[in-house]
Amino acid sequence: MQTRKKLKSLLIVLCVLCFSFKALAHQSDASTTMLVQQEDQTWVLQVSASLTAFQQEINTHFSDTPYTTPEEFKEMVLTHIKNNLHIRFDENKEVLLLNGIVQLGHETKVVFKVIGVPTTIQSAVIENTAFVDIHKSQSALILLKDGFNKKHFVLNDDNNHTLSLRVDGKNFTEVTAHRASLFPPIMAFVFILIAGLVFIALVRRKNTINP
Repeated sequence: MQTRKKLKSLLIVLCVLCFSFKALAHQSDASTTMLVQQEDQTWVLQVSASLTAFQQEINTHFSDTPYTTPEEFKEMVLTHIKNNLHIRFDENKEVLLLNGIVQLGHETKVVFKVIGVPTTIQSAVIENTAFVDIHKSQSALILLKDGFNKKHFVLNDDNNHTLSLRVDGKNFTEVTAHRASLFPPIMAFVFILIAGLVFIALVRRKNTINP
């Protein structure tokens, strides 16, 4: 009974997320990456974007060997995602993306089985440059792990399409957000120091000119 409730809850979350990002599906600069732990504890990865976005990237990266059939296009899509989407947990080696499937459509989906996710997660680094050639591209990153709160993040030019996450209780928390909060005080200190040095130099110069 508990298992059915969990499954129902997961399906509801997925439906809400799908509707939330459906409006973005036809925009070439928007994509969605979902890393989901299934009921049997295995993991799957789904990347969704407009067909136009995939075509633009494939035409850019495979210009020397253009595709002539839908099957060739699908193979190039799988290769492109594998080459440009990297996931590491707990500073260990990168996970493997296997058994890729491409579902073509206005909203094109790519699904992989993920191998190498540890049972207990302490941290994660996700880099997704699959659509970096598209101007102002951004990707919503959604992590769904059993027992964890549902959260989503954004990969874009501001974070170089890379996120460092740590586990805080039952939440994934962005590490860079904490680092960013420390940056302004450091910069303020540097500016004050520079201003002080400039002031001292000006005073000394004035005293030299007017003894």
